[in-house]
Amino acid sequence: MIKLFSSYYKPHKKLFIIDMLCAFFMAVIDLVFPMVTRSLFNDILPNGKIRTFYILIGTLFILYILRAIFNYVVDYWGHVVGTRMEADMRNDLFSHIQTLDTKYFDETKTGHIMSRVVNDLREISELAHHGPEDLFLSVIMIIGSFIILLNIEWRLTLIIFAFIPMMIWFAIKKREKMSNAFRNVRKKIANVNSQLENSISGIRVAKSFANEEYEMRKFFEGNREFKESREFAFKSMAEFFTGINFLSNLLNLLVIAVGGMFVYRELITLGDLVAYILYINFFMQPVRRLTQFAQQFQLGMTGFERFVQILDIKPEIVDKENSIELKNVKGDIELKNITFSYNQKETVLKNINLSINAGETVALVGPSGGGKTTLCHLIPRFYDIEAGDIFIDEINIKDIAIKSLRKNIGLVQQDVFLFTGTIKDNILYGKPEATDNEVISAAKKANIHEFIMKLPNQYDTHIGEKGVKLSGGQKQRISIARVFLKNPPILILDEATSALDNESEIKIQEALEKLSKGRTTLVIAHRLSTIRNADNIVVLTDKGIQEQGNHDELMKKQGLYSRLYKLQFHNITDEIT
Repeated sequence: MIKLFSSYYKPHKKLFIIDMLCAFFMAVIDLVFPMVTRSLFNDILPNGKIRTFYILIGTLFILYILRAIFNYVVDYWGHVVGTRMEADMRNDLFSHIQTLDTKYFDETKTGHIMSRVVNDLREISELAHHGPEDLFLSVIMIIGSFIILLNIEWRLTLIIFAFIPMMIWFAIKKREKMSNAFRNVRKKIANVNSQLENSISGIRVAKSFANEEYEMRKFFEGNREFKESREFAFKSMAEFFTGINFLSNLLNLLVIAVGGMFVYRELITLGDLVAYILYINFFMQPVRRLTQFAQQFQLGMTGFERFVQILDIKPEIVDKENSIELKNVKGDIELKNITFSYNQKETVLKNINLSINAGETVALVGPSGGGKTTLCHLIPRFYDIEAGDIFIDEINIKDIAIKSLRKNIGLVQQDVFLFTGTIKDNILYGKPEATDNEVISAAKKANIHEFIMKLPNQYDTHIGEKGVKLSGGQKQRISIARVFLKNPPILILDEATSALDNESEIKIQEALEKLSKGRTTLVIAHRLSTIRNADNIVVLTDKGIQEQGNHDELMKKQGLYSRLYKLQFHNITDEIT
């Protein structure tokens, strides 16, 4: 943990060294002041050396000007180092999250992920800046003060230092309690973030069911737990600092009591006692710094621990050594003895065999839960199969670089996701380096160009969060436009026309026919009328592939497809009549 944390200083080591040097010179100046004060009271003023007095005062004035400059560097550039380290960690975390398997996102709440990326690293900046500085200054001040205190009065120093182990014992005992408390706070705020993200994303559903009060109750409960965990954390922190401050005050009282007795017995001079009290205060500074460091360490490292936990999660789906790039893809796909389950308990697909020739359109139909979407998600390796093999152009997909594999597969889903931004931004997602003409061409092919040109800002129109300002059909056509721009040789259409009105469905069906032309296409469809012209229709159930063939062949068989088609056709006829 500490080694990994320290590695983030490396890109900023020049600034860090400057920060630590300035902190060192500040500590040296602080140690000089009591020595000069002792000399003034014991020698210079009693002996009337007024010229030396003013020289020393002038020297201290110059030193304090230098100290102010050093202080500025420490406060500004030191915090800059911390901020840059925090940003580096956040970049690393987000980059690592991008490599994780789809399974991780299936099992982890979005709010929890957001909390790890944003909140957990918030205290890192302060720890990165003040942590090494506080430790470094504390060591210098403790060693320097101890040596000087021994020279002033060794007996008093030994008495004082005998008191220190009690403070250390107390700090260690309370530190563990404070650590656990702040770790719990991190978990609770992650729950609050998750609830908040979930409620805001589903605000329209909540309003449609008039469930605002239900959502408030859920949020208030999570917020109450966070409040209570934070209150307990602050209680632990208050116990820690109250105890440390009380022990510090006892130490000062001990110095005055024992030191006063030594002055009374003429074992030390009054000047020595004044210098001693000043040095005790300087000695207590590192003690206070260390207690402050303990708090920052708990806040920062608790978040850093959670940061490391995600970095330690390794994706299961990774490139093989010497993986190859797909080039000049024809689009032949073959699935051999495919077996797959999500939780290694309930098998979704078992011994599935399917051959798809380049340029063919293959439709997957059947009851819900038969594994149609799962099968399509196995081809771009969103999940890895448990047994069997999948080949593209006779190359096992596990031998292909994942990025190369997915670049050659286009996916259009029923649940369209559009990014917050403009229409152009979302179409460009298919090919970020595309020209404006290419974007317009893709939009025309997707039957969305005319609609876009009627908007006030046309392609630069902002669509709101997740495309909330657009209809379902409009969002779907934009998602089709970005696949046109990507121009993949293999296409997967996952119920791309379901839940749309007739006019939108017709426009989207036209766009999909253009998109499918010349590509190997897998279509998942519940509306069987939309896949009548497919080259091959595969009927998939929880028992595997039940039937396959073209529409006419399957209708003649009078099997499951025929029954599903007739049932659906009669329902449509009844609606029309």
